[in-house]
Amino acid sequence: MAKILAIIGDAVTVEVVQELLGREGHQVRVAPDGKEGLDLAREFSPDVIICDGTSPQINFLDLCRLLKADRELARAYFIVLTTASRFEESQELEAPFDDFLFKPIVKQELLGRVRASKRARELRAQLDLAQEELQLSRDRMLQSEKMSSLGELVSGIAHEINNPITFIYSNLTHVRSYATDLIELLRLYQKELVNPGSEILQKQQDMDVEFVLDDLLKIVSSIRTGSDRIRQLILSLQDFSRSDRSGWQLFDVSDGLENTLLLLQHRLPAREGRRDIKVMKEFGNLPQIECYAGLLNQAFLNIINHVIDALEESAQELEELESIQFKPVILISTQVVDAQRIRIEIADNDMAISKDITAQISDPFLVAKPTGPTIPLGLALSYRIIVEQHKGELKCFSEPGKGTKFRIEIPLRHS
Repeated sequence: MAKILAIIGDAVTVEVVQELLGREGHQVRVAPDGKEGLDLAREFSPDVIICDGTSPQINFLDLCRLLKADRELARAYFIVLTTASRFEESQELEAPFDDFLFKPIVKQELLGRVRASKRARELRAQLDLAQEELQLSRDRMLQSEKMSSLGELVSGIAHEINNPITFIYSNLTHVRSYATDLIELLRLYQKELVNPGSEILQKQQDMDVEFVLDDLLKIVSSIRTGSDRIRQLILSLQDFSRSDRSGWQLFDVSDGLENTLLLLQHRLPAREGRRDIKVMKEFGNLPQIECYAGLLNQAFLNIINHVIDALEESAQELEELESIQFKPVILISTQVVDAQRIRIEIADNDMAISKDITAQISDPFLVAKPTGPTIPLGLALSYRIIVEQHKGELKCFSEPGKGTKFRIEIPLRHS
């Protein structure tokens, strides 16, 4: 039944309205004028407001505009009690009420208006939900398009960087070999030339030849290590941003997780207010799965990024001494569930994770709700990638003080 506020100054009309609506089981509250009616509306939060537009104590036009301007009260269905002559005047003023009823009140008409208000509220709620879903779909499409464009850009840049790095890396082998040969030749000259001239001795002293000979190969090794690191990053970028336009493809989940962690490596070292984030890996022997590899990598990136954000926020909320003692940890494990599915779990030891995420992770449309807590768009997109596009599962388990776990299950083959 509905909560109905009757703003009516006429005692006879009040009695009629209360008797008719009360008999139908509705909860009815009464206010004699506009000011008290506005105060009672804010306290009562009615579903329907019936206002007497013929009463001199009530300026129903101003009252209606005030109520419709209030975000909390705007959803109330506003019915005006009026006469034919007053109704023509209100039409000219473009009054914002939802419905009207002529006096004297006819029982069936009043009950019909109240029933119509219920249907109107239901339709409005459905429309609001449809608008929210449409907005979320737009956000998803925009995010997907951005990621697609970014993936193509990253792939192109990685390809361009890969050529000179490959040239450097491949030639370092020859540089090391040549340097080794030249050092051996110089040693032979030093051995044969027992009494070098003063100019040679001075040059040896100025350049500290022994240090140079010892350090040269170390420098070459360091350059090789650095270029190898760059090559690994480039390969990870190319693998991470691989195009999904070719459709479903075989994918090694362990490689995808390793590449994702490599791209997020810069977020793991200690920062002001927290210690290093330690990543522990317990990877099982997984078979390759059939999936959209680039999208799945994006889902992993979003979830791990969220976990890192949560650990940083948790460290900031702790007292200084507790923050120093807190050792943030991320545990990533994989295993085969059965002949059809694999499981990936991403857990942390976050001290104060919000339970709102746990409640909402299975309903990504709640991300669009303006009232109440929301979940990050990245998690909503991850849910869509894993659940809607790969027919898998994404669940979140949280226990304050013990951390949060994201559990992902994905079919081995696309059906």
